[in-house]
Amino acid sequence: MRLKTIFPVVILVFHVNFIHAEFVTAGVVAVGSAITAGLLAGFNVFNCMINECCNDRWISTNFTDLSLTLRSKLYGQHLVTEPVLKHLKGHSRETPSKALVLSFHGWTGTGKNHVSRIVAEKMFVKGMKSKYVHLISATKEFPHEEMVSFYKDKLRDMIERAVKECPRALIIIDEMDKMPPGVVDTIKPYLDFYEELGGVDYRKAIFFFLSNTAGNDIAEKTMRYWNEGVARESIKLKEMEEVIRLPALNIKSSGLWHSELITKNLISSYIPFLPLERKHVKQCIKDSLLEKKIFKSESEIPDAVVQEIADELEYYPKDVQLFSTTGCKRIHQKIDFVMETV
Repeated sequence: MRLKTIFPVVILVFHVNFIHAEFVTAGVVAVGSAITAGLLAGFNVFNCMINECCNDRWISTNFTDLSLTLRSKLYGQHLVTEPVLKHLKGHSRETPSKALVLSFHGWTGTGKNHVSRIVAEKMFVKGMKSKYVHLISATKEFPHEEMVSFYKDKLRDMIERAVKECPRALIIIDEMDKMPPGVVDTIKPYLDFYEELGGVDYRKAIFFFLSNTAGNDIAEKTMRYWNEGVARESIKLKEMEEVIRLPALNIKSSGLWHSELITKNLISSYIPFLPLERKHVKQCIKDSLLEKKIFKSESEIPDAVVQEIADELEYYPKDVQLFSTTGCKRIHQKIDFVMETV
């Protein structure tokens, strides 16, 4: 039996035996109770020094570090970095008005999971391995459309257990567009402006919804800017949020089809991930080559190698090959293939 289980049991046995011993006065019982409480408090402090707990020692965001990492490791996503930082900072106040809900939208490989991992690594000492970070895959947990009623109960139970264990939990629901319609509405109460539900305060929790929904709409809008000779950095968040919101609400396969989370304005922000251009993909390739320790520094990486790996990916539209259709997602595989043939 582990120390964190044995020690409280020993204290409890001591306390019960003590108060039932003969000739013990009320005053002595009070002193004994105080000693027991002190021992338990001391144990909790010691336990949380070596085991993960829901406190500032294990959960604390260095926003300067988070900002630097997002700016240096996320490419071509000016509509992601600033909004995510601002929302997280605002939500870190002592008593937020509701849970933070950010809905990430865009093509595969544009950085939705990447940003989620970065935030987890900068918020939680154990990063994605923290017991307070919950990654829920819609395709794994909710694969059958005919089981909506069962899935609602399942998702509700997942959220309740996560936030009861730690009010500052980070809950990431991946592949929202694969979620059977209606399932996600079951968590509406936990995202609303309630101070508590069933004795639990959900307002400090953070939810990330990851979805490919509206990815084509985002790409078309970005392409339109490019055709007009306007820099992608000129695209504003507000106009892209409008591009996302309607498909998310009206497309049955969005996971948010006719969802009250949208109609009741419970999603804090829709974050668009723009399609990545070849220049962004090349930056991802360099990072991956260094991560794999194929090269020791960026200056050692030959441009020809980066170009060859980039050429292995598919681009859209065919005539100008502007955007990578899979973003940076397949880069590791392509590096393995190209470097084996070099």
